[in-house]
Amino acid sequence: MAVKTSDFPVKQRQLNENLKAGIYSPCYLIYGDEAYLRFQNRDKIVNAIGLDESSMNFNRYEGEHANAAEIIGMADTMPFLSDKRLILVENSGFFKSGSPEMAEYLGRQSDTTILVFVEKEVDKRKDVYKALSKKGFDIECITQSDDSLKTWIRTRFKSEGKAISPGACAFFLDRVGTDMSNIASEIEKLVCYCLDRSEIREEDIDAVSANYLTGRIFAMTDAIAEKNQKRAIELYYGLLALKEPPAKILSLITRQFNLMYQVKEMSSSGRGNSEIASALKLQPFIVDKYRRWGRIYTPEQLKDALEMCAESDTAVKTGKLDQIISVEMVIIRSTQPS
Repeated sequence: MAVKTSDFPVKQRQLNENLKAGIYSPCYLIYGDEAYLRFQNRDKIVNAIGLDESSMNFNRYEGEHANAAEIIGMADTMPFLSDKRLILVENSGFFKSGSPEMAEYLGRQSDTTILVFVEKEVDKRKDVYKALSKKGFDIECITQSDDSLKTWIRTRFKSEGKAISPGACAFFLDRVGTDMSNIASEIEKLVCYCLDRSEIREEDIDAVSANYLTGRIFAMTDAIAEKNQKRAIELYYGLLALKEPPAKILSLITRQFNLMYQVKEMSSSGRGNSEIASALKLQPFIVDKYRRWGRIYTPEQLKDALEMCAESDTAVKTGKLDQIISVEMVIIRSTQPS
């Protein structure tokens, strides 16, 4: 999976070292697509400073309706029987839509207050971002590469006294997807399942970890085959929310159309489910699904669908079409009434 170049590892190391040494920035911005890392770093900072919601010197603001003037007023309030006040601001939208008032305040921020902003989206052209990055510390928590995730997975299992082979680790990642919160949850389930053993095996993963992504892909294909355009689009954007790359989703749609075509061709030549399953390396019950889907299309329509997928892939690779839009167009064209 292609992941954009990032300074995340360097920033993460710097943040960890500073917090361990008791060195705090006047303001922090934690942002990016990977929610697990955003929340983990948020909690690291709050725990290191030692102020939480039970403290009179801790204030929390959340949502796009967070009032900049109110936050600034609290930030200028002297802490009670403490050296510092901690203000946590989450999902304010300040760093996406802009906040001239907050940008101006960060230039003269009280030295008794630490501000921590946690946002999903940031526009680096905004003055408020420029003001914070000049004075404080910002870290972008992006979706991690497959290699980074595999290293993290092995480390998590090792901390629980479990080993996992490279093959099983790859199988696990393919099964549960790239969302780190979901991965952490599935690791906990596997550790409990393998309580009396030291190694996590593929059969354990198969038994415990639901193939959520494959299930979503099947549901999307079902919606496409039934020409339920609204449902198919909803499932597509659900997969994007799980950080599945559009290129991977397109390849899976292409695979489904290809299997529909092959099952339809073999069925028309009189081959049974068991024979088809053996030839295509599928379970017999899956062949039934492809048979049902294939009845909705003529062989020519399936060929057209495969050609459309190939054209979409080429258009993306040559820079003529955006990846996300290209898959949406395939879904829309595939779900139009015959």
